[in-house]
Amino acid sequence: MQEPADYEIVRTPPEEHGPPAAPERSRAPWIIAAVLAVIAAGGGYWLYRGNNEGTSEAPAPASVDVATDSVGPLGGEPMPGVVPALDESDPFVRELLKHLSSNPRIAAWLATDGLIRNFTVVVSNIADGMTPSNHVLTLRPAGNFRVSENGEEVFVDPRSYERYDSLAGAVASVNPSGTAEIYATLKPRIEEAHRELGAPEGSFDRTLERAIVALLRTPVPQDPVRLRPAGIGYAYADLQLESLSGAQKQLLRMGPRNMRIIQGTLRDIALELGIPAERLPPTGSSEVPFTQPAPER
Repeated sequence: MQEPADYEIVRTPPEEHGPPAAPERSRAPWIIAAVLAVIAAGGGYWLYRGNNEGTSEAPAPASVDVATDSVGPLGGEPMPGVVPALDESDPFVRELLKHLSSNPRIAAWLATDGLIRNFTVVVSNIADGMTPSNHVLTLRPAGNFRVSENGEEVFVDPRSYERYDSLAGAVASVNPSGTAEIYATLKPRIEEAHRELGAPEGSFDRTLERAIVALLRTPVPQDPVRLRPAGIGYAYADLQLESLSGAQKQLLRMGPRNMRIIQGTLRDIALELGIPAERLPPTGSSEVPFTQPAPER
């Protein structure tokens, strides 16, 4: 059986039956690494300051459209100085950040290689509605996925969300006020990495904007999130949730509180980068209850 995608919800046995279950088989939550990568590439300098089995047949969106009219390069003027060549840029990025934040989640991401390339791939995949599960494997949450039952209904146990609290805390540690300058500084190497991916002509700015908008469009559920059995795990009972992209589902797994923290920081970063507010989803627009069940299988 194919290993579940990293956004797929995998069952773990109830605690009262036998020894504790092994950690869930899903890969590390790469979506938070993408958020951290957005932050690191766009505002890391200011960190211290501030179709698998069991999935729904509903298609995931291929991409998120954003306005094509130009608002000028995102980030404004770069910092003075020369950014090292792409193949030699990792020490530069690490040095920029290591003295400015002791957050262990950020340190875990910085310990990997190919930081700018990794950031570019992950953000591009998010923008296109894809799941880049093999690109970031360092930020796996501790503990098991949990569910709670009410009669025949199954829900996500809120304790599952607590596994992501420290990751959301890493995002919350960022002061977005310096993001524009640093993004502008690293952009030549980001654009180079973007071209290596065979990207069409055009700035990475639009790709970054599409990725941020996709995450900001992820709905924050107000009601307990109901599940249904699917294969070796669960699927979302609500068709609206089950039809989200892989990136959006990973963010959804982090729970309402952590989602609001991450989305709030991303919105602030987007505005600092120069993305007009009218091109972003309105604040609170995704705060809606979900009542439409997916068809039973």
